[in-house]
Amino acid sequence: SDWLCPSHVLWFGFSDWQTACRERGYASLKFICNLPVVFIQGPDITLSKLYKLIEESCPQLANSVQIRIKLMAEGELKDMEQFFDDLSDSFSGTEPEVHKTSVVGLFLRHMILAYSKLSFSQVFKLYTALQQYFQNGEKKTVEDADMELTNREEGERKMEKEELDVSIREEEVSCSGPLSQKQAEFFLSQQASLLKNDETKALTPASLQKELNNLLKFNPDFAEAHYLSYLNNLRVQDVFSSTHSLLHYFDRLILTGAESKSNGEEGYGRSLRYAALNLAALHCRFGHYQQAELALQEAIRIAQESNDHVCLQHCLSWLYVLGQKRSDSYVLLEHSVKKAVHFGLPYLASLGIQSLVQQRAFAGKTANKLMDALKDSDLLHWKHSLSELIDISIAQKTAIWRLYGRSTMALQQAQMLLSMNSLESVNAGVQQNNTESFAVALCHLAELHAEQGCFAAASEVLKHLKERFPPNSQHAQLWMLCDQKIQFDRAMNDGKYHLADSLVTGITALNSIEGVYRKAIVLQAQNQMSEAHKLLQKLLIHCQKIRNTEMVISVLLSVAELYWRSSSPTIALPVLLQALALSKEYRLQYLASETVLNLAFAQLILGIPEQALSLLHMAIEPILADGAVLDKGRAMFLVAKCQVASAASYDPLKKAEALEAAIENLNEAKNYFAKVDCKEQIRDVVYFQARLYHTLGKTQERNRCAMLFRQLHQELPSHGVPLINHL
Repeated sequence: SDWLCPSHVLWFGFSDWQTACRERGYASLKFICNLPVVFIQGPDITLSKLYKLIEESCPQLANSVQIRIKLMAEGELKDMEQFFDDLSDSFSGTEPEVHKTSVVGLFLRHMILAYSKLSFSQVFKLYTALQQYFQNGEKKTVEDADMELTNREEGERKMEKEELDVSIREEEVSCSGPLSQKQAEFFLSQQASLLKNDETKALTPASLQKELNNLLKFNPDFAEAHYLSYLNNLRVQDVFSSTHSLLHYFDRLILTGAESKSNGEEGYGRSLRYAALNLAALHCRFGHYQQAELALQEAIRIAQESNDHVCLQHCLSWLYVLGQKRSDSYVLLEHSVKKAVHFGLPYLASLGIQSLVQQRAFAGKTANKLMDALKDSDLLHWKHSLSELIDISIAQKTAIWRLYGRSTMALQQAQMLLSMNSLESVNAGVQQNNTESFAVALCHLAELHAEQGCFAAASEVLKHLKERFPPNSQHAQLWMLCDQKIQFDRAMNDGKYHLADSLVTGITALNSIEGVYRKAIVLQAQNQMSEAHKLLQKLLIHCQKIRNTEMVISVLLSVAELYWRSSSPTIALPVLLQALALSKEYRLQYLASETVLNLAFAQLILGIPEQALSLLHMAIEPILADGAVLDKGRAMFLVAKCQVASAASYDPLKKAEALEAAIENLNEAKNYFAKVDCKEQIRDVVYFQARLYHTLGKTQERNRCAMLFRQLHQELPSHGVPLINHL
């Protein structure tokens, strides 16, 4: 149904201004042509807002507009009756002011028809609302003028910040009366599109819920409004209100008969089974897996009774999500992909392929097979223009390359996603760049820059993330964790362990496994070996149980470091060999290289530097090619240590050459450590350089390194661990 608002009545009087605007120029005519959009698509706007729109776009008409509005509002009831009678004349004549079939003409005819259906009491109510609308607007104008006089500068700043456009904004949405069906549908579709693609431009959760409640007050059976309320409650993680709105949505679908009209007698059952399926998805999102499984079983039962293969395919996909930690979950996934292809469901088939690729990546399959599988899914995406899945596929490639330790390829994929334009046309000119895949790519980009010591660039990326995904948005946790991890690494590199310890709480809140691991790292750096060992053992058991292989290897490397820092390198060797076996089995090349680096260090401690040096030649190439700057520095530092240890048995001339080569490697290591501001490692490097310069008899260089060491040693805490026990 169409509702008459006071602003609509005022706008009807604008139709004869178009002729006058033609004489005043293109800008005024363009304003008059665009103005109907505000009234047709948007809700009732305030009089002050209407004045501002006219003054901004058509200042020549501002004074005449105010006079006309005043005459209309201060007239009698019979004047409003006569006004609507005269509107019909706009369509008459050989050259009418408004054509019946135009957008404006159709809107005028709808409103005239709506007015003719009003009873006398409703007409009087509209007349009273018009007078109240004018009085409130005049009062607001006077208040604004007084405020400008008392605080002119503040008023000017406020006006500069306001954007006077015709899209629905928060201050425009508030409406004391009901919206027409078209206005409500436009409002819901626009807000739903913004929530999906650009949440920052949507109304805030509280404001949107207020408008939805106002909408439902006049039309409680508006099913789409209940569904948007469900999406809005998901933004703030309100499980009770989300469930309430979701159930109301499907109840209204059944009550209004919308489903039965489009699907015959099956409409009722279709609503029930999809209600159960959506309820299962909701519970799964909040981690209520038992309730999700019960709801999913109900959806499967109803779908089987109705022989609904599409619904059953969705249920099969959610069965995999609920049981993906089981060893046989890949069977469900493969079956789901085959069935989705059979029934012509490209979206589900592609999601299944991508989930299968993710599972195979964690199972240690080779990268070329995974990329071939993703290529097949990409063909589906481009064939069916599934732009959202194209973005997800590229984000997944970024994650896979990082998992395998290929940072250059990961960087390339992340930049490819960021440079892509969305294929999907979104309302209100919104680009589809505020999705989860976009956030994931930006987080990878920030971490990759931070690993290379480009902290300013990483900070810019994080700043951009915070603008695109505010703290109350659903994907904000991604950049929050990324930001906390980067800050933690910087604090550890700088030797500020107390600051790193304070960041552990925030990391744990976002990712408990990552938080426990980093807590153990802090304890280890503070020389609290027994506490760190207990924490790492508990974490190791938990990660083995949930099959988090990447974290298992990282924990094993930390345990090995604990052993050699406790002067027990022989105990560290079996642990490192176990980590190496896992890295090779799951093809985690970078972790394998890091493990070999640790094995070489263990051999150096055990007094076999020649064997350690040969091992280093196996590991150093991947580290220098794709490793973090800190790991590159550690590798070059270890090469220098092995060179010095191997040179002990050389003749004097060859020994001097070996020491010179070691000094060159130490300079390279120092440059790497300086990029990430790792002062503790720089202190160890300059100490080592001072010893080598002393052996070579280079007093000036020795004194320079000794002075730098003393400055850093006074600045940094020392825990009494021998230099040889540091990697």
